[in-house]
Amino acid sequence: MEPWKEILQKSVTTPQELYHQLGCDFNVLQDVIAKFPMRINPYFLNLIDYPGDPIWKQCIPDALEINDTVCIPDPLSEEDLSPIPNLVHKYANRVLLLVSSQCAMYCRFCTRKRKVGTSKMHISDTTLSLAYDYLRLHPEVTDVLISGGDPFLLDDERLDEILGNLSKIPSIKMIRIGTRVPSVLPMRITSRLCSILKKYQPLYINTHFNHPKELTAEAKQACFMLADAGISLGCQTVLLKGVNDNVAVLKELFQGLLYLRVKPYYLFQSDLTQGVNHFRTSTQKGVNLMKGLYGHLSGMAIPTFALDAPGGKGKIPLTPQFIRESTTTSLTFENYLGQICTYPEPIGTDE
Repeated sequence: MEPWKEILQKSVTTPQELYHQLGCDFNVLQDVIAKFPMRINPYFLNLIDYPGDPIWKQCIPDALEINDTVCIPDPLSEEDLSPIPNLVHKYANRVLLLVSSQCAMYCRFCTRKRKVGTSKMHISDTTLSLAYDYLRLHPEVTDVLISGGDPFLLDDERLDEILGNLSKIPSIKMIRIGTRVPSVLPMRITSRLCSILKKYQPLYINTHFNHPKELTAEAKQACFMLADAGISLGCQTVLLKGVNDNVAVLKELFQGLLYLRVKPYYLFQSDLTQGVNHFRTSTQKGVNLMKGLYGHLSGMAIPTFALDAPGGKGKIPLTPQFIRESTTTSLTFENYLGQICTYPEPIGTDE
């Protein structure tokens, strides 16, 4: 058995196991896990330093998950936007294809926690064949994002097969993969996996790190292996209360990601997913955090702060406002230090 599979096999998945490991409240665990599955592999579990720390909050079930009366199961209306099972067609030229129902660690803030890791998410040769047929019938789709669950929880051969089938569709020009494996199970990134991925260029991987504690030596090795295979790496971070909702943590995270050859791509406002309300910050707090990053980090290290609009309306950038006044003759704005600056507009032009 491959080493990463051995680690995954030792994951904590039951209230009894977690109680013995960390002494968590057994009754609370039982109630939460009955609705929202738990999986914490030993690698990620060992990153916890103390109860309630940023790693703990991301992976340990909390009673607040089943007491959430504010949020809804499918805030992005993925089910309504699925013309066939496991394929979400929200944007005209690109689709989301779910190819795995499993993750190496079940994030407590997951957008798809309504079904990931449960029997509600059924993926098979039949459903994948339907997806390939759909894409052949819709040549306007040129970009496919494969996600899940986590695609890298599939065996190498299975992933190779899926990528191969997608690449044979003439209209598909680009494939992207969404995975949290480099953060939560970095030893899954092997030379054999990289050799498979290298065949399917252009291929982009968006991974998911939320806190500097996740930027380990193992994560660095995994990201370097992917980058050395010629794959462009981005990171989609989620803004989480009590995990990364301060400027110092985000600065360390985004700068550290660049050192791992990963471009910070998005900082997402938490979705309105049922069971996740306790992780949400105000949108204004997110805007203020972003304002605190400008001028203190390289532009390479600053992601776009965005909200995935409820109802499947798409991603909306939420940006700090630096412009004070705009006229036909000049633009007045403040810089990152709060200093007022003026830029003269060109004279004699229409725009």
